[in-house]
Amino acid sequence: MEQQNLEAIMGLIVHAGNAKSDAVEAIQAAKQSDFSEAEDKITAAENALVEAHHAQTGLLTQEAQGNNMEVTLLAVHSQDHLMTSIAFTDLAKEIVDIYKRIG
Repeated sequence: MEQQNLEAIMGLIVHAGNAKSDAVEAIQAAKQSDFSEAEDKITAAENALVEAHHAQTGLLTQEAQGNNMEVTLLAVHSQDHLMTSIAFTDLAKEIVDIYKRIG
């Protein structure tokens, strides 16, 4: 696997992981009625997802230019991690909204 692709894949994993962690912290803050912190964590999660998307776009651009990479378990894991983090962040937003309404 080329170094550039490995760095993009690891970027996906790291940024997606950060997004999920921030989303979890947003829910925890909302549970404590700290909605300012919850919103900050949602924003941080969204920013981490943007960074992950940048890494993914680099890989997609390479493939669109005809530079196909070998599909490895690590590459598949990075995509799975990203999709899970996107879904989790979306759900965290909804959960924070529910806590706001209850509070």
